[in-house]
Amino acid sequence: MVAAGIVAILAAIAIPSYQSYVAQAKVAAATTDIMKIAQAIERYKSQNWSIPPNLTAIGLDKLLDPWGRPYSYLSFTGLKGKGQMRKDKNLVPINTAYDLYSLGADGLSKPPLTAPVSYDDVILANDGGYIGLASNY
Repeated sequence: MVAAGIVAILAAIAIPSYQSYVAQAKVAAATTDIMKIAQAIERYKSQNWSIPPNLTAIGLDKLLDPWGRPYSYLSFTGLKGKGQMRKDKNLVPINTAYDLYSLGADGLSKPPLTAPVSYDDVILANDGGYIGLASNY
């Protein structure tokens, strides 16, 4: 009985720690992928004098985030208005040429980073100056 109680206590402590570690590892993997995609976009830009219209143009449209979903990319070229752009708490777009992000664990997102469904998104902001969780931006 005592041994079973000790095992239960250890499991109660270890499982949340493990789940937290797995979540952090997935965010780190998404951050790395976003850096890789951003570098490919910059290579495309230097060769073609424009940003790619989609991730297919750079051959990364099949790349999935750690949660099994494709990365979201929005080129601002030819975009009318700022409605689809990701925005900070002041509703100012966080990038000038394109948005690139993962929908995060919940698979949901809205353009303003202040929306609760956007907190777990892994984003590229400040034109590559920040890559990480939207909730930390």
